[in-house]
Amino acid sequence: MRKFTEGVTKILSFVLIVLMALIVIDVTWQVFTRFVLRTPSGFTEELAGFLLIWIGLLGASYTYCKKAHLGIDTVVAKFSGRRKVAAEVGVAAMVFFFALFIMVIGGARLLTITFTLRQISPAMKIPMGYIYSVLPISGLLFMYYSVAAMFETVTQAQSSEMVDG
Repeated sequence: MRKFTEGVTKILSFVLIVLMALIVIDVTWQVFTRFVLRTPSGFTEELAGFLLIWIGLLGASYTYCKKAHLGIDTVVAKFSGRRKVAAEVGVAAMVFFFALFIMVIGGARLLTITFTLRQISPAMKIPMGYIYSVLPISGLLFMYYSVAAMFETVTQAQSSEMVDG
């Protein structure tokens, strides 16, 4: 499971690097057209916002995988031993269910509504469902990383009990 998780994380990392490069290029073009050419590009501001949404949500799942989420670490750090294991599993379970109900199920409903109503972005003229699709994608990543975290926590706890016992 660890190798698969590393593979998923490498792909996610690459996607985030590409998205960051795109937003830098987009904003640079926006500044260039506005201040040098004096004819601002019509789509760059909207594209930057869409890229920011994708970077924010995918970046959140990446930081969760890397255990860099501030609030979650603070709760778990207060415990030790079996209570710490229980807290880590409990937090991962809460993240899993939040991602399932809010991000995946709620995101799927948002996509359905958006595509049904044929909501189109004003400047780029693309269906907004494509922009919002990052919500269930990120939710699935959170769910996967939660299961991986629970599996790793329980496995480490069992192996340390074998060493201690």
